[in-house]
Amino acid sequence: METRANYKKRKKKRKVYKVILTICIIIFIICLVFIIKWFIDNNKIKDIDKNLDEDNVANEKKADEDNSENINPPDDPEDDYWYYITMDMLSADFNELKKKNPDTVAFVKVNGTNVNYPVVQTSDNSYYLNHAFDGTKNSAGWVFADYRSDLTNFGYNTIIYGHSRYNQTMFGSLKKVLNKSWYSNKDNHIIKLSTPSHNTLWQIFSIYTIPAESYYITTQFDTNSYNTFLSTIKGRSQIDFSAGVNTNDKVLTLSTCNNDAGTERLVIHAKLIKKENR
Repeated sequence: METRANYKKRKKKRKVYKVILTICIIIFIICLVFIIKWFIDNNKIKDIDKNLDEDNVANEKKADEDNSENINPPDDPEDDYWYYITMDMLSADFNELKKKNPDTVAFVKVNGTNVNYPVVQTSDNSYYLNHAFDGTKNSAGWVFADYRSDLTNFGYNTIIYGHSRYNQTMFGSLKKVLNKSWYSNKDNHIIKLSTPSHNTLWQIFSIYTIPAESYYITTQFDTNSYNTFLSTIKGRSQIDFSAGVNTNDKVLTLSTCNNDAGTERLVIHAKLIKKENR
């Protein structure tokens, strides 16, 4: 016959099991909700991408040499710079893009990746962390320029951010740049950026991962601090690029997360080498 003490113990165990089971069910439901939302957000991004593709809002073309400028050319005629300035330029239809979203300030393409997006900009660096190109709430966010960046004149350091999505949208495919198959192809070492005022080419000179920090997204410099900045970010590169850099150069920085916790960044720096007036 079961004693009262054993009965109480068994009853207590059942309560513990029920609590554990309830917690597990709650966690499962929460995870399921997040998974469903992730798929819904991804599908919305795919629809936006599809519409942009169908509207043919950006195309590559030969530069108008009478209306373009080579920026800070090197003295060495064998420098890879002279190869990159012959590449086609990206030209976007900003009349159409601004109808879709008046915050559009550029269109960016990184060779050898899926990065081929309109770039938006607002008065802060938070809105487009969780809003898509069409302004709807979306965990994928969108590719956006730092609110301090001047996409018309380009300052010392023009910065563009994007989430690193598992499905390779936004800046998710930028992880390819650390693969030998990507960086061994010289044609990939270029970023094409179109703005309402200019079509531009940017030659990559540094790629690295680093714990989250603010130094590489500095925008204001004097000559000495800018020289130190360039030396530092060039020296960080995990890949040996042929491109040199000096204080006459302007820098484009792409930044995204490199781990699930969001504590590490993947950073790409490129220098402006060609500008075509629109």
